[in-house]
Amino acid sequence: MLPLGYCAIGQTYADSIAQYRKQYISDLTGDARAPVKPSQVKGLNFYKPDHSYCVWGTFKETPGSVPFMIETHSGKKKPFREYGTVIFTIHDSAMTLHIYQSIDLIKVAGHKDDLFIPFTDETNYDFTFGGGRYLDLSIKDIKNNMLLLDFNKCYNPYCAYSDGYSCPIPPAENRLHIEILAGEKLFTPETN
Repeated sequence: MLPLGYCAIGQTYADSIAQYRKQYISDLTGDARAPVKPSQVKGLNFYKPDHSYCVWGTFKETPGSVPFMIETHSGKKKPFREYGTVIFTIHDSAMTLHIYQSIDLIKVAGHKDDLFIPFTDETNYDFTFGGGRYLDLSIKDIKNNMLLLDFNKCYNPYCAYSDGYSCPIPPAENRLHIEILAGEKLFTPETN
């Protein structure tokens, strides 16, 4: 498995994304509470791997951030804190995303370094889930105030597949005003 901070070029990169997605699907369908069953895997759709959506960004920590509540699709609120921001460029467009930590999750063994970027972009509703997509990272991925963002690894929240989940809604500050033509697309379950 390639390290998270690795962004190869060409066939090697496409292979690494194919391997990543295979593991993602295995993890998704292997989760007992997941809304996607193995028989529904054909309904999972992804953009072709595109190296131009794998970019380095400049990380800036948000010291002393105060926990706040993020709305979820179920109407519940979940506590998060802003860990920092990342400034990056895709297709000559400079953008900023806010990076969060779940107050609940960092208390769970093995998750104290987990970072979370929920975002929306101009593909939502047409090609991707209207409620946005997510990127998972780790504090350990930050090297010399640089952070690799690979949007080919962005994924849908459980709410994209079924009702009954409390998926965080990306805050307005994480609205990207471009199309991110990478990562997971709309789920298309087969109907009988």
